[in-house]
Amino acid sequence: MSDKICVVGLGYVGLPLAVAFAEHHQVLGFDVNASRVAALNQGVDDTKEVGSKELLAAMAGANPKLCFSSQVADSADCTIYIVTVPTPIDSANRPDLSPLIMASQAVGSVLNKGDLVIYESTVYPGVTEDVCVLELEKASGLVFNQDFFCGYSPERINPGDKNKTFKNILKITSGSTPEIAIRVDELYKKVVTAGTYLTSSIRVAEAAKVIENTQRDVNIALMNELALIFNQMGIDTREVIEAAATKWNFIKLFPGLVGGHCIGVDPYYLTFKAEELGYSPNLILSSRHINNGMAKYVAERVIKLMIDDGLVIKGAKVLVLGYSFKEDCPDIRNTKVADIVAELNDYGVNTTVHDSGVGVAQLTAVGGFDVAHNPRTDGKKYDAVIVAVGHKEYCSYSQAEFENLCQGTPILVDVKGIVPKPSWRL
Repeated sequence: MSDKICVVGLGYVGLPLAVAFAEHHQVLGFDVNASRVAALNQGVDDTKEVGSKELLAAMAGANPKLCFSSQVADSADCTIYIVTVPTPIDSANRPDLSPLIMASQAVGSVLNKGDLVIYESTVYPGVTEDVCVLELEKASGLVFNQDFFCGYSPERINPGDKNKTFKNILKITSGSTPEIAIRVDELYKKVVTAGTYLTSSIRVAEAAKVIENTQRDVNIALMNELALIFNQMGIDTREVIEAAATKWNFIKLFPGLVGGHCIGVDPYYLTFKAEELGYSPNLILSSRHINNGMAKYVAERVIKLMIDDGLVIKGAKVLVLGYSFKEDCPDIRNTKVADIVAELNDYGVNTTVHDSGVGVAQLTAVGGFDVAHNPRTDGKKYDAVIVAVGHKEYCSYSQAEFENLCQGTPILVDVKGIVPKPSWRL
């Protein structure tokens, strides 16, 4: 009998996974957000990771391969559960495992003997077996590695990227026993065309995931620190990086804002565990400090440029192009552009935001700034323009179009390196 799979959590990770597995298995997508489930049942994915045509095709027919529910009881006949809920941090930058714990409790309430639970959420080493398994045992009354089993296969979804998708990104796999590890690996091999990499233990797989984004965070922090130095010298940092990148082993990264729910969050999971063990991860924490300060630095540069131009800061009008945490992605959670806006507001600036991929209603609901519908046609002029996110639409702007948004001497601040001739570039 073929396994029936329940995917727990239907965000930008869980939904593509559910659609992919529905090509081979019966799949139930479960999410506690009833409005999200209702939208998916209509073929609408607000994250824009899966198209309506693909969604509706998977749900078509009298016996659809894919269905969605906000009731965990509907998954009681599933034999494999894949948990893809978010793992955020709290206000003190400590891991918030509550979504993972609640998901484990929900799965445990319907768990049966022989079932397999696979976690994809990013955690520090040990969480799956030391935290999640305990919740599964308590909720189900079953015994780990006797009545049920676990695996860990960290997500590697790149939101907004239509080239690097779930199927063509190599997948790390692991299991709670050697036999289960092979079962998990074979399961993912069915759908991941890029192949799999089977690790020796769940903890190795957890550690591998958490250092992926930690390494990138540290490397970007170096570029950001170089930008702080070179800006003091009047040198274009991006030009320096392009020159250095002519060496074969130079890692080509650029300075910028580090937001979202991966690079800006995952390192704190590792530093939390390190400090719990008595080790102070100075390099990682210093990198976080540098990257978290870049939004304030950008805002201060804008203010300085306006002062140098003789503008009165209080009441000045600034347009921010882009609000999501990364290019061509509608997700605004943990966006560092919000920090730029907050800094400008503290100076008394009247800030207007436009994002080509985020709905006007969603931006309006955030509050704290005005929302532009279409800067190209609105006819409004601003004292300064900040290009904060490199959406494709903004990449298509000409120098004249950027300058046309300004009144008086154009003040164009370019965070993403897409303005031909900016007043200042990070």
